[in-house]
Amino acid sequence: MVAGVLLVVSFAVMVAGAAVFTNAVEWAGLRLGLGQGAVGSVLAAVATAMPESLIPVIAVIAGGQQADPVAIGAIIGAPFLLATLALAVCGGAALIYRARRVSPRLQPDRAATSRDLYVVLGALVLAIVVGLADSLPLRIAGAVVLVAAWAVVTWKTIAQGRAEGGTEEPGSLYFDTTKDDPPTNLQIFIQVLVSVGMLIGAAQLFVSNIEHLAHGLGVDPLILTLVIAPLATELPETLNSVIWVRQGKDTLALGNVTGAMVIQSMPLVAFGMLTTGWRLGDPALAAAFAALVGTALALFAVLRARGWSAPFVGWSAGLYLGGITAILVVT
Repeated sequence: MVAGVLLVVSFAVMVAGAAVFTNAVEWAGLRLGLGQGAVGSVLAAVATAMPESLIPVIAVIAGGQQADPVAIGAIIGAPFLLATLALAVCGGAALIYRARRVSPRLQPDRAATSRDLYVVLGALVLAIVVGLADSLPLRIAGAVVLVAAWAVVTWKTIAQGRAEGGTEEPGSLYFDTTKDDPPTNLQIFIQVLVSVGMLIGAAQLFVSNIEHLAHGLGVDPLILTLVIAPLATELPETLNSVIWVRQGKDTLALGNVTGAMVIQSMPLVAFGMLTTGWRLGDPALAAAFAALVGTALALFAVLRARGWSAPFVGWSAGLYLGGITAILVVT
């Protein structure tokens, strides 16, 4: 009972910390003169990915018998949810708010969004291949390739964002008590530090209680981190994308999700390859393949001239439910 309550508390702190972080990085993006594509795919995506990203890091640092299952479950679970349910939520929001929008279909910057999805496809294929091979040299080589590719993609995204110019001014900085004048760089920096501290503390609380809860329920920790953790840490932040969809900022909304997918499937997978055995059992493979199919489906939707339509929303949501069913069946 205590472990369950503390787990809920850790989720709540993660969501609050991510909200505070998102607000700060939007201001940071404005000060850096970045466009919507760069703010969504890099800065806002870092906020979306950070809660889930810290779980495997803390699990590895803490060690223990269940460190590998907890870490691998958190790493694979994030792109699984983002490539299926999160994208379905974004597409569904466009349909719901169609009266406020120019189009009921998501129409992001095709070049920026498709670039993210292409690299995620390649990263997921590499993650699956390395996970099946069970070879240390291959894990090291795979990690090097993923980190190098991520650095190149991030640099290109930022360069393109600078060329686009700055975004419109976001909502008031939470740590700016005056609310009259633009916040100072120091206020933005302090808010970033505080929010990161909240996220790290919440991740530590999560990892320390997940094993206790799994043992008490008789459930594999891999399942909790593969299914439950992404719902609690990724989906609430996806609601930021819903707000941007409502405002017609499709590039920012989709960049928030696809940018998080890039982070989760590249540097975080590289971290898993180097610090765990990276042996993908049947549940993790089911989630990885669902993420791969969801990413391919999203890429097809982006490249279509008419954009995201209602069938794609249904297929993405169905793919998530099918993935959950497969995970539970093979466990």
